[in-house]
Amino acid sequence: MWIVGLTGSIGMGKSATASMFRGFGVPVHDADAAVHRLYRGAAVAPVGAAFRGVVRGDVVDRPALAAQVLGDPEAMARLEAIVHPLVWAEEKAFLDRARGMGTRLCVLDIPLLFETGAAQRAHAVVVVSAPPEIQRQRVLDRPGMTEEKLEAILAKQMPDMEKRRRAHFIIETGRGFEAARHQVAGLLRALSGPGRRRPAEKQDVA
Repeated sequence: MWIVGLTGSIGMGKSATASMFRGFGVPVHDADAAVHRLYRGAAVAPVGAAFRGVVRGDVVDRPALAAQVLGDPEAMARLEAIVHPLVWAEEKAFLDRARGMGTRLCVLDIPLLFETGAAQRAHAVVVVSAPPEIQRQRVLDRPGMTEEKLEAILAKQMPDMEKRRRAHFIIETGRGFEAARHQVAGLLRALSGPGRRRPAEKQDVA
């Protein structure tokens, strides 16, 4: 079974690209969605014990948690030590189900794929990218987003140029999402061909 790691910095169109994979019938495990579920379930007690005042109504309040960890590497490391193992357990269950169903290819949608070492769990890595001016405009158009918040988020993410360098495939969303959809289709054709070896070099998918 091909395991494809999907990543991209904030505002690059990664979530939209993940939806395109789903549209082609590819199972996708969304690490962010897993965290949302965990903040209503298994992560509530340990996160609440580690960070005072972030649990409200038996749910982790994400803005309150972010206020405590953004810009504080030590606090972020404590949070990741709690949450990452829980996310990995959900990912493993997803992969086990996919294998059990005879799935030929599945996607792990992980925002911090490189930063957390998760790329090692994938046979190929797809990076979603766009020009920096488009990225910035997309993010700043989001409700509640500020320049300061954006800079704090970007500070914990690997630069886009480095992600592109490490990628096996690059999906460009700067030309619009319909063009990106054609790139995803091309990538799936490439991975459905003969052979199952890990790609040796990155490719732009036309």
